[in-house]
Amino acid sequence: MSDGFQLDPRLAADSAFVADGPLSQVRLMDDTRFPWLLLVPRVAAASEWIDLDGGQQRLLLAELNQVSQLLRGEAGVTKLNVGALGNIVRQLHVHLVGRREGDAAWPGPVWGSGPARRFEAAALQQRVAAWAQRLR
Repeated sequence: MSDGFQLDPRLAADSAFVADGPLSQVRLMDDTRFPWLLLVPRVAAASEWIDLDGGQQRLLLAELNQVSQLLRGEAGVTKLNVGALGNIVRQLHVHLVGRREGDAAWPGPVWGSGPARRFEAAALQQRVAAWAQRLR
């Protein structure tokens, strides 16, 4: 499954590795404004959902469900935004964003809502460790 898989450099620059799921890398977006995770299937050259075979699609759906349930448990999260746009980064990746009424982009989308507010290094590592623990 991961033969030939390479993470897009833009995803690597904007997020931190949390864990490997059955199909996907789970990554934390480096933006303190939102609880925001990515699922990046470790499938070489996949840019669309339809590039995954049926088994891979089922695995990704199971991962989406698991991570969505965890995001919904984050303090103050009242809505989940799930999206796989791929207009800028073509590599298939799914955004899962926990939204809070009145957050920095509410009620609009998080994309294009201003510059990311990066975590300090120690805080980023703490959040990554916390998510890794929750995903076990």
